[in-house]
Amino acid sequence: MAPPLPFLLRTSFTTCYRLGLYMKRKYESEEWFKDKFSGQMSIKEALRVLLSTPLENHMNVKSGVHSFRVRLTYTHSEALRKLQDRLPNNRRRDLVTVNNGNNLADSHERTVRNGDNHSQSESDSVINRTLDSMSDHAFCELFQLPPAKAFKPCQLTITCCRVPIYIGGRYLKFSRKVSQSRWIIDDERMGEASVEELVGEKVCLICRGDDYKFHAAGREDIDVRMLGSGRPFLVEVSNSRSVPSVVGVQQITEEINNSEQKYVRVRNLKLVDSEAWALMREGEAEKQKQYAALVWISRPLMEDDLKNISSIKEMEILQRTPIRVLHRRSPLERKRVIHWMMVENITGSCQYFLLHLCTQAGTYIKEFVHGDLGRTHPSLGSILGCRAEILQLDVTDVKMDCFD
Repeated sequence: MAPPLPFLLRTSFTTCYRLGLYMKRKYESEEWFKDKFSGQMSIKEALRVLLSTPLENHMNVKSGVHSFRVRLTYTHSEALRKLQDRLPNNRRRDLVTVNNGNNLADSHERTVRNGDNHSQSESDSVINRTLDSMSDHAFCELFQLPPAKAFKPCQLTITCCRVPIYIGGRYLKFSRKVSQSRWIIDDERMGEASVEELVGEKVCLICRGDDYKFHAAGREDIDVRMLGSGRPFLVEVSNSRSVPSVVGVQQITEEINNSEQKYVRVRNLKLVDSEAWALMREGEAEKQKQYAALVWISRPLMEDDLKNISSIKEMEILQRTPIRVLHRRSPLERKRVIHWMMVENITGSCQYFLLHLCTQAGTYIKEFVHGDLGRTHPSLGSILGCRAEILQLDVTDVKMDCFD
């Protein structure tokens, strides 16, 4: 007996709404209707019940939860075109944007043919949000109740896929010209490469997947190295045709670590389940991070400064969104904690030193050093009573119980 297969069905959202409203208007006063159909009626569920048993018998399998899935996609182009024409103008624009300027029917056919489930989900989300925001009266003005009989058949597309698999571990980044994720501005690449590509492409290639997504517990700027024990990450591989064994995971590690550029290394790589994603996200908010910063100040560093800095424990600071990221972040005030600091002198220099510090997750270290024109207070500069600038920064540890 073959393993159980879950059959996934995609159906017309508007048809569900139209039949549901029609039944509600006609039978809402009937007791049997109140008892059995008080919730949203689902054509998808009805089709699943109707089709599962015949498909099980025909294919000699049992449907159920399994990593391998058979997707049945029913598409009716004429209905999709009518839907796009009747949606409010703002939602119609959203659909055109999601589908890269194409009409809904043509784009839907193409994404089904290419197996692009992400694009399908985005289109579905726009439609769902539109229908959820409409009153019953507004919906009835746009669509006929009950739905008119369709004379043209729908198109059935059958695709087979595997649920995503996850490869997790920790990465170290040794270059100040490598971003964490792919960074393109006006068709021009920023930096020489990205951790996302250097790690994700190797994983996807060996797993023989269709695509991959890179997830990490936080991020560092492109000019910041990630050292120490490394930063936890996950690579989510879509429709993997090969699930790597322990030997396969070791091969992935060697492929990445033996690359010619030596930009990135990975450690503690392993095959994990989807729960690791939730655990990584939960730990991310609570984690502590350690840094080493090369700092310059506008006056000589004194012995009292060393004692003052090293005596600071669990200091709360207030940070407004940094000027350098205001164009993409909301203007907020955030309380953060500096757990401890320590100064390491640089031989032959009285104005340059290494600052080692441990902070709460989400602390802007560069701004803590120079103060960001008063937007971070207190700052290292305000504590020392002079101008302070950060010249280089390294993350030396990410304290999380994840892939240790």
